Amino acid sequence: MVLHFNERRATEAAAKFLELCGGQMNWLKLIKLLYLLDREALLRWGRPVTTDRYVSIVVGPVGSRLYGLICEEAVTSAYSIWRHFISDPRNSEVSLIAEPEFDEISPSEESLIEEIFTNCGELSQWDLAQLSRDFPEWQDPNDGAIPITYRDILRAGHKTPNEIAAIESELEALAAAEAILHPLVTGGSGRT
Repeated sequence: MVLHFNERRATEAAAKFLELCGGQMNWLKLIKLLYLLDREALLRWGRPVTTDRYVSIVVGPVGSRLYGLICEEAVTSAYSIWRHFISDPRNSEVSLIAEPEFDEISPSEESLIEEIFTNCGELSQWDLAQLSRDFPEWQDPNDGAIPITYRDILRAGHKTPNEIAAIESELEALAAAEAILHPLVTGGSGRT
């Protein structure tokens, strides 16, 4: 099952974290906080916020598209939602350069962002990396990358096989609906 990566939702979530941190943050810390957000949302509500795909890398699990937006990708489209609101990393920091309208993330998702920031916002990027490497879904990639599925996260979160099947069924229905409603991906988000 492949959910469409929602760059706007991911950007709004990242902007909320940056806002809570005074507008600037270490890029790795931001990626780790966004992974914690998606992981907790998936475990609580059966759906991640950013709908990213996840991989185990040496610093722990990360969202692959978010990692690419921050670290690797040159802008390939005429308009990138992320780049409009969040700077390229400079001296390992990213900054909020404009504030989005926050019309994609829900009030409960905003509350979860605040909860995660309250619980983990004081941790360094290295503390967050270690915390995430302790999650059961992380595997040592030996300098590579190993995919992490929603099922891996749900199992690690002690969901029963029936709960996992129900969540996966809902996510598959969502992916099918998105494919029908949004057959062409625009805004620089792409499928991941």
